[in-house]
Amino acid sequence: MQLDFPIAITKMSGAGNDFIVIDHRSGFIPETYQPQFAQLTCRHSFSVGADGLILIEDSETEDFSWRFYNKDGSIAEMCGNGARCAARYAWRKGIAGRRMRFATLAGVIEAELIGEQEHVRVTMTSPFDYQDSQLISVDESEKEVFSINTGVPHAVVFVDSDNPPVENWGRTLRYHEQFEPAGTNVNFVKILDDEELLVRTYERGVEAETMACGTGVVAAAIVAARQGLVESPVDVTTTGGEQLVVHFELQENNIGDVHLQGAARIIYEAELSAEALL
Repeated sequence: MQLDFPIAITKMSGAGNDFIVIDHRSGFIPETYQPQFAQLTCRHSFSVGADGLILIEDSETEDFSWRFYNKDGSIAEMCGNGARCAARYAWRKGIAGRRMRFATLAGVIEAELIGEQEHVRVTMTSPFDYQDSQLISVDESEKEVFSINTGVPHAVVFVDSDNPPVENWGRTLRYHEQFEPAGTNVNFVKILDDEELLVRTYERGVEAETMACGTGVVAAAIVAARQGLVESPVDVTTTGGEQLVVHFELQENNIGDVHLQGAARIIYEAELSAEALL
């Protein structure tokens, strides 16, 4: 594939979820090559290394649109931490103002920079497909598993330990027949004494635990609230030790006005050489 190098990139982190962000409004990476481009650039040690690739593109109706690729090259409908990073990037590059709207496969996302520049609050898409607890066999025992779609599908399992077997249980549930054909992300949630949450996520498309997952944090907070364990706003600590805040309105079985807030940090800006794709 012939591309014009070097390619300007920005490395960003949302609560430890890290992304490669590229201004792609000129559309210089062919769509058919984008999955492979994501796989190659997201490799650790051999290239930039990241959980995902964000391509900022033009939109006829919103401030911009995006294409979001997981590190395995699969395209994702939504990513809460990625959305916060995309919003800060767009503001910094003059693509949008401090309040903005951008198009994703999960719908239009509204975002706003809050206070200090690195803090971003995004309006999440309305959750759907909530399923109350169901017993699923995991590691020779039955676990209570809840599920909800917060832009992408999520399973939620409440645990007592800070260190559940995330990789083992996560992989089992991610591919479980209950969640076929698309599979699911899997969140392990511990309720802390002050009604805060500790959330660890096995992420579909990364196929491993990530330092944070924005849509997973939202899923965990909403499921916990529906069980009467927490109330909005919910403070959530992620695997990387960062805190995110989830705001929402919960009235009987209706969930609305969902927001995710936290830091979106610029790690560095650089130029990608052709050797990064070898």
